[in-house]
Amino acid sequence: MKTSNGVKKKKKKIIRKKILKKKRRIIRQPKRKEKILEKREKKVIIFKKHGNNPIIEPNHKNTWESKATFNPAAIEKDGKFHILYRAIGDTDMSVLGYASSKDGFIFDERLNEPAYISKKQSKTILSSYISPYISGGGGNGGCEDPRLSLIDDILYMIYTSFNGNLPRVALTSIKIDDFINKRWRKWKKSVLISKPGEVHKNWVIFPEKIKGKYAILHSISPEISIEYVDSLDFDGKTYIKSHYGYHGKKDKKRWDSWIRGAGPTPLKTKYGWLVLYHAMDRRDPDRYKLGAMILDAKNPAKVLHRSKIPLIEPDKYYENCGHKAGVVYSCGAIIANDLIYVYYGGADTVTCVAVAKLENFLNKLVADKKPVLKNVKNKKI
Repeated sequence: MKTSNGVKKKKKKIIRKKILKKKRRIIRQPKRKEKILEKREKKVIIFKKHGNNPIIEPNHKNTWESKATFNPAAIEKDGKFHILYRAIGDTDMSVLGYASSKDGFIFDERLNEPAYISKKQSKTILSSYISPYISGGGGNGGCEDPRLSLIDDILYMIYTSFNGNLPRVALTSIKIDDFINKRWRKWKKSVLISKPGEVHKNWVIFPEKIKGKYAILHSISPEISIEYVDSLDFDGKTYIKSHYGYHGKKDKKRWDSWIRGAGPTPLKTKYGWLVLYHAMDRRDPDRYKLGAMILDAKNPAKVLHRSKIPLIEPDKYYENCGHKAGVVYSCGAIIANDLIYVYYGGADTVTCVAVAKLENFLNKLVADKKPVLKNVKNKKI
């Protein structure tokens, strides 16, 4: 028989267990509520990653693009989609390849030769000096991460020029007719427009003049920085003064606590200029995500709206299996057929596309309430 003392001890144990369970429920309750809210938010679908991603992969038959094909610039002309993608091959030098599509998803035309090679970098012989900067595996320099801006009949291309030391921003151009007909020898001689001895990337040219001048967006953090010029014919001795990188604590609680820079060329919408940008969360380091902001149409230094959560995150295998895991990096976006097409590099290795209905996307972005932007699991559009 159990003694009275034994019964008392058993009752005390039961009471203690009940108290502990209540405490655990109280502690876990907020986390459960957060998960419930997250599930509710995921019911609204805005961006879709194409079911056939990646749409362009390295071609081992071509030595110049055997290792990586990523970070494409994009334009649409007369119902046809054109992209220039960064390619790295056996020589570890970055060049640009060309591909085109009728629907923006299936790129059935792809050339066997590069569309653009930086002559300065192709002649550079690197010494044993170890560079503090290597992007996307292109250790032997070249032309990286192009952005295209069509103004009248001239197609301007701004890109990161890397000579094995520090990256700078370069500018070239070609007549749109020559580009469409693939007359690559017609590219204008490139010119460096960022200051020497400094690290600069992620510059974009607005696709139309603003207040009668060409506008170059060269930084978005800690503020929007735009250079207005009368001509895009730089002399090679005049440089745009800019700053790069922002590590402030002002937005440390946001998903984009570290804004890296602008993505594709700005797109004109009814609400203003749409600028997609790359950012990282200090609480989720080394993962590049894509956000968006709307800039005032007449005064693009003014931010009107900004996404409260990422638009596209690296959550697919092709965004994590490659040269650099956890990277979504966009250099090209197009508005066509009432859709917005976002072309981006996955894991610094392949080219992908995501799409959204333009009207729905813009309405969510400018809404006062928290926008809900989500990707769809492997589903064709």
